[in-house]
Amino acid sequence: MQTFYIALALFLLANLAAGMWRVLRGPGVADRMLAAQLFGTTAVAILLLLAEASGSHALRDVALVFALLAAVTAVAFVKRAWPMQKEGGSD
Repeated sequence: MQTFYIALALFLLANLAAGMWRVLRGPGVADRMLAAQLFGTTAVAILLLLAEASGSHALRDVALVFALLAAVTAVAFVKRAWPMQKEGGSD
């Protein structure tokens, strides 16, 4: 089963390489941010697979921290990229 987990982790690592192309060549800022979110999500998945393969509980903790950081990053990006509009604007 360890071999299967490591093979999946390598597949996800290849997925990150494809996402890097989108970050570098993305047509817009939002596309680049979504690719960065892909990095966070894929990193969490890779860490969880490696934690299962190696039996390391510390990797699960690191994956949890990455998941929290990815969520905070997305919120910070949205707040900065799309400023709040005044409520009750013109009808």
